[in-house]
Amino acid sequence: MQEPIQLKKFLQIPYDELEAMNLQAAADAEKLSEEELKAKYTEYLAKEKAIKAVTICFTDIEGRFQSLDYDKQYFLKSGSNLTFDGSSIRGFSEQSESDLRLIPDWSSIFWLPSDVFGSGKVVFFGTVQNRDRSAYNSDFRSRLKILCRQLKEQNIVPHIAAEVEGFVVKGINAEQTYDKAKGFDLISAGGYFHSLPLEPLKIFIDTAAEAQRAMGFQNEKDHPEVAPSQFELNFRHCEPVRACDLVQLYKLVCRQVAANMGLTATFLPKPVAGVNGSGMHLNLSVFRNRRNAYYDEKGKFRLSAEGAEAAEKLLDAAREMSLVFNSSVNAYRRLDPRYEAPNKITVSSVNRGAMIRIPSFDENSARLEIRSVAPDANPYLSVFSILMTVFQERKNRNRSVSHLRLLPSTIHDALRLFRQSLFMKKIMGEEAFEKYAACKQAVADRSPHDLGNIIKTGEVLFHHEITTQQLWNRF
Repeated sequence: MQEPIQLKKFLQIPYDELEAMNLQAAADAEKLSEEELKAKYTEYLAKEKAIKAVTICFTDIEGRFQSLDYDKQYFLKSGSNLTFDGSSIRGFSEQSESDLRLIPDWSSIFWLPSDVFGSGKVVFFGTVQNRDRSAYNSDFRSRLKILCRQLKEQNIVPHIAAEVEGFVVKGINAEQTYDKAKGFDLISAGGYFHSLPLEPLKIFIDTAAEAQRAMGFQNEKDHPEVAPSQFELNFRHCEPVRACDLVQLYKLVCRQVAANMGLTATFLPKPVAGVNGSGMHLNLSVFRNRRNAYYDEKGKFRLSAEGAEAAEKLLDAAREMSLVFNSSVNAYRRLDPRYEAPNKITVSSVNRGAMIRIPSFDENSARLEIRSVAPDANPYLSVFSILMTVFQERKNRNRSVSHLRLLPSTIHDALRLFRQSLFMKKIMGEEAFEKYAACKQAVADRSPHDLGNIIKTGEVLFHHEITTQQLWNRF
């Protein structure tokens, strides 16, 4: 009997080869020019017959991950003239100016594990441009990249390491079908570091970590977190744009792995009342001429004067930046001091309630751990705001005579402080500033004003990473 013909022969790469390819791509991104990278990957795509499509992804102003698939042949012919309708993305552009361009960033290629994402595709991050090819001011990935280039010209190289926590709950699309009377159904009753090797939570963590390693994340440790059904997978520090790309891919990997298991990975800051919430701690280090500028053996906490000044600037701007770091109604539930919440505008080496912590470090790993960032924040906007705060001199500093300053307790308070901030308007640009405030006001208006003790249906269904277009269009 004749063997059946294999009709589809799309690209599938073993995990060890995948990791080597992705790590080599990351190394090439640091040493090759954009034109050299374009030539290299254009040639590769033309020769590799098993690739069917190229995925270009970007992040909107609120932090939602967006992606488009282009047929490979079309991409090779029209890659410099890709467009999309920005007005269909909430808060991105008006209908009268809807057409936006999407330019591939050739330094950002990723090959994907086919057992998680399917076969035959590669991923690039894209730069959003206006129709006239000028930079689009709501694309904070491209704005962060420009800022990092300017700093590098001054021999300043920031590094970011993100620690992103999340929960795994039962059922597919558990967020879209959330009911406050029932809440989420957790898959584990364990806690910190505690899970049997073949329990669903540990299988999820192992599967996601394997996929991330294959994608070149260079994972360092992967484990259950303090709350039941909570996880954290840590990966290596790197330059800011790549670090933010990895945050977006991290959440995508976790969501897809969970969905493949019939579960939901959620990055709501506080999906379950009465237990610890989830954060996205951002660790900032700064290198000048390849030396860690935040290290001083004789400084307090062994932190240099430059590191101490950076911490002071971030604390000074904390309340007006809170809407960027904590960008949802649900995020303000996490800022509860009973659950190791970083709501205190202070710096400490030991107190996990402090907004900024100084971890134990050596000369190479000296850093600030900014703990007040929620996992649903736009990582590019968050890191952009941090770097702009650290490297710009501020006038009219917010010196406080109080011994204890706290972050806002609701999104309404955060919105008021944000709108009053001339500093945030200056660094974001007035148009992006107003767009972002309008998006946050809309979700605040569609959710109960008082948080209470029960996580409300509205604060989940109208969350910027969760809501469906159909639901929003009813208003």
